[in-house]
Amino acid sequence: MPPSKPPGVYITEVDSGVRMITGAGTSTPAFIGSIPGEVREPRQVQSWNQFREIYLPSGDGEDFTASSYAAEAVYGFFANGGGSCYVVGTADGDDCLAAYQGNEDEGTGLAALELVPEVKIIVAPDLWQTAEDAPAIAKAIARHCADLGNRMAVLHTKQGLSATDAEKVPAAFGLDEEEAQFTSVYYPWVTTPGFDGTERLIPPSGHIAGVWARTDAQRGVQKAPANQNLQTVTGIEVSLSDDEQGPLNAAGVNCLRSFPGQGVLVWGARTLSDSSEWRYLNVRRLANFLRESIRTSTKWVVFEPNDERLQSAVRASTTSFLMEQWRSGALLGHTPHEAFYVICDESNNPPEGIADGKLTIDVGVAAVRPAEFITFRILQISGSET
Repeated sequence: MPPSKPPGVYITEVDSGVRMITGAGTSTPAFIGSIPGEVREPRQVQSWNQFREIYLPSGDGEDFTASSYAAEAVYGFFANGGGSCYVVGTADGDDCLAAYQGNEDEGTGLAALELVPEVKIIVAPDLWQTAEDAPAIAKAIARHCADLGNRMAVLHTKQGLSATDAEKVPAAFGLDEEEAQFTSVYYPWVTTPGFDGTERLIPPSGHIAGVWARTDAQRGVQKAPANQNLQTVTGIEVSLSDDEQGPLNAAGVNCLRSFPGQGVLVWGARTLSDSSEWRYLNVRRLANFLRESIRTSTKWVVFEPNDERLQSAVRASTTSFLMEQWRSGALLGHTPHEAFYVICDESNNPPEGIADGKLTIDVGVAAVRPAEFITFRILQISGSET
């Protein structure tokens, strides 16, 4: 017989089995290019001063800026609200495709960045250093982002292009539809006094990555990173009219515009996708965020018996997470039913899948219109996950 207790109120904590889903990061970029110095592996940099200590120890950036736009890009990132980034150099003086692709065993290039899960944006400040290599490099970066499914490419057009020529850049990259969904292009180049006070004409991609980070921090990843001022930018290479911007917008090129009293603004937020579903950056990035958050926060399931209790716990935690996103305004709809759905039960987890160690989670979210769902599947497998 259990020992008797005196009268009173007794509280016993019971494990509900529901685990919290933590939101994944969205705004950490990796800057890759022909960066001078001996540091080749991806290296985390948390401030402009830290970048200077590592890559500009003499304090003189003249030699650096003569061969690479990376310093100005990283400076622009931090000046526009960026918090942390990674930097990875290609081989000295070598900006060819193989150098960008890198080698996992040697810890270089895009191959090394596959092992850095914090990275969500790829920036290539020196993309056009050798113009004939640029389309192949752009495609390699886009394929890297599409294969991982959780990061975006922030690219730019070549210096000196007219609006008509800039329209042709996306087609020159030769991306397939999947690659295009994870790629953005910005035009034109910008002038800035930069980190040493010397005014230069530079690619805008580093500053854009900072704007993305600032927008994410202030408004959330669901907010389009547009109508935002570029800090430290004093002008643009080409001033555009509304008529000139129209064809660029149709081609998926995001324009920078200068307006009296407002400075230089980001005036576009498109991917290169032709799909109405994935045309806008905020939709693609929101889907990346939701999928990555659920995927990483449900890895624990591979160590549990795949039964109704586990599936119920996964549904509950995923539903709770998506409810938070709906309440914050990230998902559209008057009710949760219009905003999202979660399926994790016997309908998508048949006995043969369970026998193979698989747990399937199907998710639909309304990111464009209520009750019009963008869908994705998360498959957790014992010893792996996708």
